[in-house]
Amino acid sequence: MGKRDDLIAKYADDLKNKCGMTPDMDLLTKVTIGCGPSIYDADAATVAASQDGELETVKKNFLIKKLGLADGPELDAALAKAIETYGKSERNKYRAVMYYMLTKAFGKESVYG
Repeated sequence: MGKRDDLIAKYADDLKNKCGMTPDMDLLTKVTIGCGPSIYDADAATVAASQDGELETVKKNFLIKKLGLADGPELDAALAKAIETYGKSERNKYRAVMYYMLTKAFGKESVYG
């Protein structure tokens, strides 16, 4: 297995054990690939959930640009729910896991079709 496969396995483990979800491995793989090289950078691979600027970036670059959603309070609510699901005390919130949960929350799996 390559490094990306190891990371996907780690993300699947987080979804199962920290988020209480059974991951759709095909979608998780596509979301992870969609994150590009950021998954290999320790800082970029995680979402700093306590930083408003970071959440704004996720909202603009992922929810609005990638998923094609309109800006509104439901985006902030979904981000807050994803953070809550991952666990506020969980220090490393992996970007691919957050993006996966947000993709599922908005039913936007077709973006990765």
